[in-house]
Amino acid sequence: MNYFNYFTEIEDHFQRARGTGLFLLSPLDWALIEAWKNSGIPLEAVLRGIDQAFEKWRTRPARARIQMVNSLAYCAQAIATEAQAIAQGTPAKSRMTAPPFSIEDVRSHVSRSAALLRRANLPDISASLEALDLAALYNDLEQLEQRLTAIEDKMIARLRSTASDQALFEARQSLDHQLKPYRGKMSAEQLSMLEKQFLERKLLEANGLPRLSLFYLHP
Repeated sequence: MNYFNYFTEIEDHFQRARGTGLFLLSPLDWALIEAWKNSGIPLEAVLRGIDQAFEKWRTRPARARIQMVNSLAYCAQAIATEAQAIAQGTPAKSRMTAPPFSIEDVRSHVSRSAALLRRANLPDISASLEALDLAALYNDLEQLEQRLTAIEDKMIARLRSTASDQALFEARQSLDHQLKPYRGKMSAEQLSMLEKQFLERKLLEANGLPRLSLFYLHP
């Protein structure tokens, strides 16, 4: 499992566990994955939690399985349990494997993102991207990821400061509607992190801006 395949590993695993390869994850699901990644939840914990949640679902009586599992939110509690178990076991820190992309892919990703930022009237943030020494940083992808994330955080903070109250209200309404069936499966901390990630996704989509992190690089 590749460090930078966190999103696709989880998506593929959930689809296999559900038994429907064509099932598309929702904005809520993607926000959940982002929240787990940013909280440092190991990929192994997420995959094991998905398996545990589906195993429990399949042991229920047939009459209780009329509704399919339609969101990763159903697995949130099991994933939290698996993450705690791994933390208590204090596993060795996994080494980052070779990236699934070349330096040319990284350059294209940064160039496209910088152009979109200029178009969105964020020239200073675009300049920060273009100033990165990609040739040197490609040899230290953890540092490159940290720098990209720092620039992304600045970009999102700017978007939040200029977003209208109505836009933020509508985003929260959308989240509340999607999350309603699953609130009981999450802690207050998980809900807070999820709301942050969901709102960030909505702001970026509304402004036509990309995620800068290498986790979103699709060569």
